[in-house]
Amino acid sequence: MKLTPTALPDVFILEPRVFGDARGFFFEGFNQRTFSELTGLDVSFLQDNHSRSAKGVVRGLHYQIQQPQGKLVRVVRGAVFDVAVDIRKFSPTFGQWVGVELSEANHKQHWVPPGFAHGFQALSEGAEVLYKTTNYYAPDHERCIAWNDPDLAIGWPSSVSPLLSPRDNHAPFLSFCELPDWPLSAAC
Repeated sequence: MKLTPTALPDVFILEPRVFGDARGFFFEGFNQRTFSELTGLDVSFLQDNHSRSAKGVVRGLHYQIQQPQGKLVRVVRGAVFDVAVDIRKFSPTFGQWVGVELSEANHKQHWVPPGFAHGFQALSEGAEVLYKTTNYYAPDHERCIAWNDPDLAIGWPSSVSPLLSPRDNHAPFLSFCELPDWPLSAAC
């Protein structure tokens, strides 16, 4: 497995070694020991989620003000543009974002640590996303930031009009969001 840093120090891309031939391919999608050795993180994943989205669907930017979740995200069908936004108030990279294309073809995985909002846009028909989380879903603590916040200026690559849930469609800009007061060390 290969680790690639991003412009945000706590966010990175993981690329597994893929073994392929005329029959298809095989790769190890997750190995706790390898993940810990590469990242230096000692995290436990408590929940797996699976979503399917039509082309253009934007999910996010979601986060939890309590029970923050780290997410290890990958695509098993189609392609998405996956985004992490630093929402740690005391971080030198507060309000900055990184995005990466994840696809069934490139097998990349995106580590989105606790303290970051997460979202993605489906670039293909029927994009399926799997992600592991380091904490349980807590609907009472979930919040959302507008996907098109001009202060974030996320460079969503799709020219397709976004399809949004009613909640995501009415999400506030970051400057109006309720944000947690975690110290940096608690979020990472």
